[in-house]
This record gives sequence, structure tokens and C-alpha cells, in this order.
Amino acid sequence: MTLFMPQARRKTGLVLFPAFDWCISPSHPEREERLLYTKDQLIEEGLEDVANIHFFNPEMALEEDVDRVHLCVPSAAELMTTSHFISTGGAIRAARALMDREVERAFAIVRPPGHHAMQTVFGDRGFCIVNIEAIMVEYIRKHYGVGKIAIVDTDCHHGDGTQDIFYNDPDTLFISMHQDGRTIFPGSGFVDESGGPSAPGYNINIPLPPSTSEEGFDTVMERVVLPLLEEFQPELIINSAGQDNHYSDPITNMNFTAQGYARLNRNLNPDICVLEGGYALEGALPYTNLGIILAMAGMDTSHVREPDYRPERFVQSAEMNRYIEDICSQAIEVFAGRHEAKKQFAGQEQVVERKRIFYDTTMFQAAETRVYHLCQRCPGYTEVVAEGLHQHVHGFTVPFNACGSCSSKAKDSFAKTDRESDTVIVLQDRYAGIFERK
Repeated sequence: MTLFMPQARRKTGLVLFPAFDWCISPSHPEREERLLYTKDQLIEEGLEDVANIHFFNPEMALEEDVDRVHLCVPSAAELMTTSHFISTGGAIRAARALMDREVERAFAIVRPPGHHAMQTVFGDRGFCIVNIEAIMVEYIRKHYGVGKIAIVDTDCHHGDGTQDIFYNDPDTLFISMHQDGRTIFPGSGFVDESGGPSAPGYNINIPLPPSTSEEGFDTVMERVVLPLLEEFQPELIINSAGQDNHYSDPITNMNFTAQGYARLNRNLNPDICVLEGGYALEGALPYTNLGIILAMAGMDTSHVREPDYRPERFVQSAEMNRYIEDICSQAIEVFAGRHEAKKQFAGQEQVVERKRIFYDTTMFQAAETRVYHLCQRCPGYTEVVAEGLHQHVHGFTVPFNACGSCSSKAKDSFAKTDRESDTVIVLQDRYAGIFERK
């Protein structure tokens, strides 16, 4: 059914890349058909003819855009397909449309997704190889000089890759609301994962119980997300707009709706959305994507309904409401205590963190040791040693908001580290704009 569409109140840019020639397998949830129904729905609703809604072609990201964020082994070019470079470039194109003031809001409706890709990359995990939001964020910082950015991840799965990349960055507020990691991949995203030694309290996780519906997400938005954004005052708000919280999604257990997604977006009011998960190809994505687009454009969303939508199916119990309110209170305390939490690292020169990263597609675990070299003037630099199946990486990574002294120390450490046969040595300096490997 084609509906009459008035002019969009906000000039909104859309970058659509269904990746027709890429899939994990023909029957995998992350396959070619995933965005075809969305494309058909947008055409049927007449969005191509709405004034102030503009479609942009995606572009190819450069390898240097990826290397600014990731330590890829053996390299970005060897791990990524053309579709991955275009999906990443689609997110960058959406950002450029916003930053160059071609539009007021932008939505990259692209695949393959990215938010499970961590800083070190040995292959595919959680359907992701590289983190397209993180690459886009660092592109914005390099080319447009933006500092403080908030990323709100509304995918049903914890955005563990995005958390990993920005974990020690006090200029990035990362908020992830997701199904409790005890019940779903990747098994992380708990309240106590609150940030590195230079940024405690700037990583906010809100693990929600299975079957959380609109009421629960509304509570999280009202009690946590919006107040924290108001206090943090970011220059840009990015939404990792995963849509697998939908009640019909085949690989999750939540109870969200297209109306819920539209209201969430309207309240969040993000500058840029980037599509992440969502695997109900016909029953959800066409409606949720439409609701998000209309909300971004400042248009009426009241008509966006799934064919089987029944309001009585989405009522939460009082017990679940109390549980979610308690999680919200814990999250608020994490952010409120960020300054006090940082004091525990005063006077320390290094903080060491060890973890294992599971690659679910190829079924192996990478061991990683991360050394935060702290600084009183900046977040410091980070030394990463990660062991993959056949090759290792030893990286020295300097954030954009580092000081010159930390940049020089990382460069010296890189120069003094000898290359071993199975280890790639990398200097990744966003402050100085340097990427070297040996």
C-alpha cells in the first residue's frame, strides 16, 4: 500500500547497500536477501519521491581507514572482501553527508555489519570482520576534528567490539542496551564492564532480560540514556541501529516492535544511524527500518505496523519492570562514579588486562594481553599482544586525544621491538596520523 508522504521535516540522507554478492552461506541469517525486502518496502512507501530524503551511493573505504582503527592479521586487504570495503565506505559516506551539511541526519543501511569486530582482527566473529561504526568515528575525528562522540548501541547483542575499541577513551561515551549476555552471544556486556583506567564510567552496559518489550526500552531511554547524553554533551550521537530486538527475530529472544524502534529513534535523535543486526527479513526489517527513517526525518510514524502487531502481546510484568529499573540504577551509578573510579589508578604507570576472544565463525580463541601505559595529561597509549591461530600481532596504538609525549614513547617502543617470524609488529598512531608495520 502506498501512503501519501509529506515533505520530510529534516533533510535525511540514506545510504543503501544490500551486498547482493556476499553472504556467510546461502542459508545463513547474514545473507543477500537481508535488505532486499527493506529496499522493496522503501520503494513501495514512496520514500524515493519524498522531498528532503536523499539517497547516496556507497563508496569504497580505503585500507588506511581500516588501519586507523584495527590491527588486522595478516592485513585488512587479505581479510576483507569488496563488500566489506563498500559497507564500511557506506558508513563513511553517511558521515560525510552529515558533516558536509548535505543532510541533517544520515542512515547507513548497509551490510555486512561490524560491531563485534574488536581492535585486533584475525577473522570473522559475530558476522563481523571490521567495525564499520568505529572506522566511521575515527574518520570523522581525523577529517573533521570532532572530539566528543556518543555511540548508543541498540542491537540485541552486546556491542563487544565497539566497547573494546573505545574502552579507554574518555571522549567516547559508549552505551549498549542488549539481551543479557548470560542468555546470548557474545556472553558479555555486564554492568561492571565500565571502561579502562583512563575512562572508567564511560562504558555503560545495560543487560536486559529476555522478552523485554517497549516498556523496558522506554525505561532505559528515559532513566539512563537521555540523562547521560545530556550530561556528557557529545558533539555527535551515533546509533548502532541493530534491529534484532524485534519479537519475530529468529536468533534472539526479545519483544520489541517497529513502533518501539521509531519512538526510540525519535527520543534518541541520533545524527547518524548505522545498521547492525536484524534477521527477520520479511517480518521485521522492512518495518523497523521504515520507522527509523521516518523518525529521523521528523515524519509521522503512527502507520508503521507489522501485519501481526497486537499491543496486548507486549505488556511486561511488574517483576520485569522492577528488574530493569534496578539495572538502570546500577548503570547510572557507574557513570556518576566515573571521577571517583579514576582515582584508583592515580600514580600508576601501567595497567595490564588479559582476555580471550572467541571467533565463533571459525571456532577458535585468540589470547590477548593489553597494557595501558598511563599518562597524567592524556589517556596514554596502549600496547597489545594478541595470539591468533597461525600468526600473532604486537601493536602500539596511540589514540587521537593523546599527547605528543605518549606518541613519541609509542614510536620508540615500536622501533625497539624486533620482528619475529610469526608476529606482525604495528604502530598505529591516530594522534600523529602514522600507521607502520614490520
